[in-house]
Amino acid sequence: MDAHLLYKHQNPRVQPTAPVINIGNLPRISRDSLFAKLIGKPGDESLAIIDVRDSDFIGGHIRGCQNVPAPSLDYRMPELLRTLREKKIVVFHCALSQQRGPTAALRYMRERERLGLDKKTEPKDEGNEEGENKESEVPQKVFVLEGGFQRWQEKYGEDERVTEGYDKGIWEFGQY
Repeated sequence: MDAHLLYKHQNPRVQPTAPVINIGNLPRISRDSLFAKLIGKPGDESLAIIDVRDSDFIGGHIRGCQNVPAPSLDYRMPELLRTLREKKIVVFHCALSQQRGPTAALRYMRERERLGLDKKTEPKDEGNEEGENKESEVPQKVFVLEGGFQRWQEKYGEDERVTEGYDKGIWEFGQY
């Protein structure tokens, strides 16, 4: 950590500029809300779903998701940052969204913050008398799917509009 940032966080007189995000307070999205987004705008380019399951990816997945197994997250992070840059909403999940999904979402959010990707520079315009570019906040919304794919498949597993490759037999006896 940069010495200035370390001082800033340790100095009680300096107030943090934004709340600290951790796994416990990551924003969550319900399966019904995600379903509504998928059905409301099929093929919506502003939404991305990142499934971080690895060998447990078999048995079905949310239609249109991108599979980025958790063990590959370190070397795939630059690719994710680049390909998801213009997305308005990014949803991460794993089987239960208790560990891998939230951890991936947190790492992604922290990397975006570190690189300053939530700031968008707008070119100067006539109303900007100083003639400088101005920055405006355009934060990307990052969520974790509540209950992960396990909970998703309970309600939407057999709905081919939103789920692909579903094998009920794999999920039937709570194997995941």
